Amino acid sequence: MSLRATLRRGLDRAERGLDPLFGADWNPLANLGPLGWFLFWIVAATGVYLFIFFDTGVVDAYASVEWLSNDHWFHAGVARSLHRYASDLMVVVMLLHLAREFVFDRYRGKRWFSWVTGVPIVWFVYMSGITGYWLVWDQLAQYVAQTSTELLDALPIFAEPIARNFLTPESLSSRFFTLLVFLHIAIPLILLLAMWIHIQRISLARSKPPRGLAAITLGALVLVSLLLPASSQGPADLATVPAVVGLDWFLLGLYPVIDMVPAGVIWTGALLFTLVLIGLPWAPPRAEAPAAKVFLDHCNGCARCVADCPYGAITLVRRSDGAPFPHEVEVDAGRCVACGICMGSCPSSTPFRRSGELITGIDLPERSLAALRAEVIEAAAQLTGAGRVLTIACGFGAAGVPAPGRVVLPCVAMAPPSLFDFILSRGLADGVAIAGCAERDCQNRLGRSWTLQRIARERDPFLRTRVPRARLLTAWAGPSEVARLEAETAGFAAALAAMGPYADQRPLDPAEARGSAAAAATATTARGARIVEAAK
Repeated sequence: MSLRATLRRGLDRAERGLDPLFGADWNPLANLGPLGWFLFWIVAATGVYLFIFFDTGVVDAYASVEWLSNDHWFHAGVARSLHRYASDLMVVVMLLHLAREFVFDRYRGKRWFSWVTGVPIVWFVYMSGITGYWLVWDQLAQYVAQTSTELLDALPIFAEPIARNFLTPESLSSRFFTLLVFLHIAIPLILLLAMWIHIQRISLARSKPPRGLAAITLGALVLVSLLLPASSQGPADLATVPAVVGLDWFLLGLYPVIDMVPAGVIWTGALLFTLVLIGLPWAPPRAEAPAAKVFLDHCNGCARCVADCPYGAITLVRRSDGAPFPHEVEVDAGRCVACGICMGSCPSSTPFRRSGELITGIDLPERSLAALRAEVIEAAAQLTGAGRVLTIACGFGAAGVPAPGRVVLPCVAMAPPSLFDFILSRGLADGVAIAGCAERDCQNRLGRSWTLQRIARERDPFLRTRVPRARLLTAWAGPSEVARLEAETAGFAAALAAMGPYADQRPLDPAEARGSAAAAATATTARGARIVEAAK
């Protein structure tokens, strides 16, 4: 087992441990991105409120912070503490989000854009927090300002050393302090822009956590703010050097290192760290299947695939072939991750077709609908006994390893609802288990939601009403939940055995089965290996 697979299972277990406390939908580890946005707005709102009471002058800055913290503790003081603790939590959430996306391999291939645009966010968050500590102008602020400016002076970009502003009380002017206020406002605005760019290649990006999780997070921050209010560490005095200061280890944890290591080494390390992060998506690059392909003879431009694509890789454009439809769809190969969700959303993706070649409006070159039908027929031939269960599995979940009676897909939403109808009505199995990845977090973001909505007849293409819901099992299990999935599938098989064979079925048509062996053999070559490798 690879290191990434081990880490993935460990993280999946940690997330599963939080499910009983929060539920799958409110699990904080599955909502790190939305939580980061929520914390940003808390920090922004409290920062604006604190600015009302804050005096930007050098002489009065410390006094104004003490006044709002003590005399008006019940609103401004709580806002100050909330501002500080939300900033700290934002750093934790950001770093966890970074690690989680790496472990789940969501940074390589066509997903490089979100990863690379996320790297500057790391630095902007830290710069925002550091400049915020300067404004308190206590002993900690003095230490941070002197250390930071000495580090900046090592760069050949300033005409005069800016650390000179902190040598004596007379050297620091209110004009310089006003500049610090400007930086503390400007940097978060740039951060907000970077966060917006970060999600531009994601359809229906979640920037809001579930309301319940947001309420819990805000309530916990307010409680901590009341029990452990933020406090200053004595007024700054440039005539002396602070002997001991208490650090905020979330934002200022590297400052002791900066004190001990030459500035050149610090800047070199920061540059290398940034370049390594930016280069990770290509070290090594991820081998992905070819992008989805549009077949205009079977596309009426209905735009269902446009609405369902999680990555904004499909757009609606003017018709180009003279067909009596105003639009057609176009695939951006630079964004398509070959998840197959578009194929599952196409109304022409029906395995029941018997005349002519089985082609759909949008298909995967290496995993076509015809090949998928062939794989299903071959997998069904491996089933024996009563209560036969054919599993349509996600390659990133507990059933992601190929096995008898199982068809592994990049995402279960790749399977159109008509495929489940086909399996039952042709007597290929007594029931279908749709085994997706973890309920708390879909590898392809929207696969679980679209699958459930299609089955519930809430989203096109609908599952036909003739298909008995009791013969479908939807199970969502992460890579560490193999035992639970096996238990659910065994229970489902027993229930199917008690029900008996599906009554409304007819034998598989020879035209439907024609060429299944050859197509299935093709489907289990490089593309199958690629899915399994991606799940490791």
